[in-house]
Amino acid sequence: MKLAEAPAERSDCQNRIEEVKKRLSRSARVQEGEQPVEDTTELLAETERVFARLLGLVSAINRTNSKTAFDDGRSISDAIAERDVVGKRRDFLAGNSSRTLHLFDSDYDSLISGECGCAIVSSFQYQVNGVARSGIRWYPDRGLKGVRI
Repeated sequence: MKLAEAPAERSDCQNRIEEVKKRLSRSARVQEGEQPVEDTTELLAETERVFARLLGLVSAINRTNSKTAFDDGRSISDAIAERDVVGKRRDFLAGNSSRTLHLFDSDYDSLISGECGCAIVSSFQYQVNGVARSGIRWYPDRGLKGVRI
């Protein structure tokens, strides 16, 4: 299996688990004296098979990501971690910028607070822009063609 195929299959497994969960829920609600639409024992067995496949896929993906170089001595796992942290930092800064702006918009009576709010918002926005300019970009297929897991 190629590395690019594994995340798609992982997603399929996750979707399948959600589908079976809904089917189990529907089968649990039946009128007294009637039979469930589907055999819940078989649904649970199917779920166990999908979870086992999901575990195998996630383990293989993680193993491959930790062994495969991304660039400049970083592994794919390192690049994914960096992408996630940079994204969380950007969301944190942008969210605080937005909340601070809203807080000071509602306090329109105080010009001093409004001026202070602008300075705070400006500071947050400057940091958000810095994160965006940091050059962290995620290219899922960069250098990964032909990698097998």
